[in-house]
Amino acid sequence: MRGLDSLVAPVKLSEWIDPVLHQNLIAEQTDAIRLCTCPDGWAERFGVDILISYKNDAALNRLQTELCLWALNVDFHFRRVFARFLPKRNAEREAPRLVLGDPGTNLQSTAMERTLRYGIDFGAGYSAGLFIDQRENRHFVRELAPRSLLNCFAYTCSFSVAAATVGAATVSIDLSKKSLARGRENFGLNSLPTEGHRFIADDVLDVLPRLARKEERFDVIILDPPTFSRSHRGKAFQIEQHFEKLLMAALEVAARDGKILLSTNCSKLGERALEVMARYCLKATRRAGTFHRAAPLPDFPSGVAASTVWLTLR
Repeated sequence: MRGLDSLVAPVKLSEWIDPVLHQNLIAEQTDAIRLCTCPDGWAERFGVDILISYKNDAALNRLQTELCLWALNVDFHFRRVFARFLPKRNAEREAPRLVLGDPGTNLQSTAMERTLRYGIDFGAGYSAGLFIDQRENRHFVRELAPRSLLNCFAYTCSFSVAAATVGAATVSIDLSKKSLARGRENFGLNSLPTEGHRFIADDVLDVLPRLARKEERFDVIILDPPTFSRSHRGKAFQIEQHFEKLLMAALEVAARDGKILLSTNCSKLGERALEVMARYCLKATRRAGTFHRAAPLPDFPSGVAASTVWLTLR
């Protein structure tokens, strides 16, 4: 036993999640969890599967080894391990590859977040289907229980699902029809009908003016755009250039006392920069508002998750 203890002990000194915190998250029926964050990568749990994101082979090897030791500590039996390289350019992103487990199993799976179920697909592209660092923001939406929610850059519609579970009518916009199809599947995973919910495969900046002309208004608006994207017609969205324009358009369809989530993984746009931009947009549209931030994520080190600011209009 002394030999085993000598192997397990170093895990306590690494960046891996505390076993008690891990158990607490499982107890609240959440198994989509950031397990480890280090300078050269991280490891995440999605149900019974693991996704390791790494910047170099040394980081991948270390994270794999530490995963096995950590799992032994907490008595967690994972099914498979997938790995994805973190390139410097988005154009070089590739889908995760299986590095441990049965290659004959289905690449699709599910993960839970506070009782809600979300589809995971390790073969669909670079992202598996759920951004863990938006957990508290999705929970905040459920607490708000809005009558209506507009989900821009909706991806697989996790915010829409969260809102629909508390009775909101939702509109989900994304360029990708495949992502929206997965969003519909997420509704089904939670026994939610899609009637009364709209899924629009189009450019957000084209859709928002149309909604404004129809005088549609939304209690909650989600703005969590990618750093860069390009529409089927070749029009580019670059977050540093276009986030302000996006927020101005969103303000046109925001209800009087509405709330807008501003969120980004762009390292050049921190929370302070988002708030400064929002204050400028409020002044330009002659509106007023206050700001707050969601609760910190217990499984993410400070400054690692997406920058997030909630704007409440007055």
